[in-house]
Amino acid sequence: MISPELGFALAAGLAAFFVGMSKGGVPMIGSLAVPTMALFMSPVTAAGLLLPVYVVSDMFGVWAYRREFSARNLIILVPAATVGIGIGWATASIVTDAEVMLIVGLIGLAFCLIRWLGGAGQAARPADVPRGVFWGAVSGFTSFVSHGGAPPYQMYVVPQKLPKMVYAGTTTLTFAAINAIKLIPYWSLGQLNPANLTVTALLMPVAVAATFVGVKLTRLLPEALFYRLVMGALFLISLKLTWDGARLMTGF
Repeated sequence: MISPELGFALAAGLAAFFVGMSKGGVPMIGSLAVPTMALFMSPVTAAGLLLPVYVVSDMFGVWAYRREFSARNLIILVPAATVGIGIGWATASIVTDAEVMLIVGLIGLAFCLIRWLGGAGQAARPADVPRGVFWGAVSGFTSFVSHGGAPPYQMYVVPQKLPKMVYAGTTTLTFAAINAIKLIPYWSLGQLNPANLTVTALLMPVAVAATFVGVKLTRLLPEALFYRLVMGALFLISLKLTWDGARLMTGF
């Protein structure tokens, strides 16, 4: 039987690996990090513990994709996400984790079904300000609450059909900015616990190594397979978020 201490160590290491792989460009896998840690602690505590790991691995991801990103998307998304983070900060005592999980999960499921039932064959939809501001703000809000900003982000970026590496770089740089901005409200709300810094420091090498593994894997994957993985991972994660949110809200 695995001891609680060993179980926590394994879950923490796996979560750090997920974070790093996502920063390397492997689609959506970073969304599994907080749920993995939540097996041994509250999701809020897990989110606070992992945020510095996200920020450090972001630095290496930004370096890896420094020449491959969509500047127009960053100009639209980052300010909008900052507004969303501010809304999350202001409503932190009102909105529950369960409500956010349910909303994010339903958004992701709806997007997958629309794409699979006829939307996938449509022409690429260029970046535009109205949709970018809306989905960027939603992504910032959900990322602040639960590091779950990926499904709203996908709603805006995937229909653009960006080249694989540009998509990965844009994603990495966008969430690097979001995570850095989140440090201030997380600290003010007491979610960055200095007592966890030792654990965070131990997890960082795992996340950094996984970042470069993710970059390598992203470059090797065929573009069609890459986007199938994006959609498949989005569907599975959204399904889990919907289930968890509904279960918590109903008390089952």
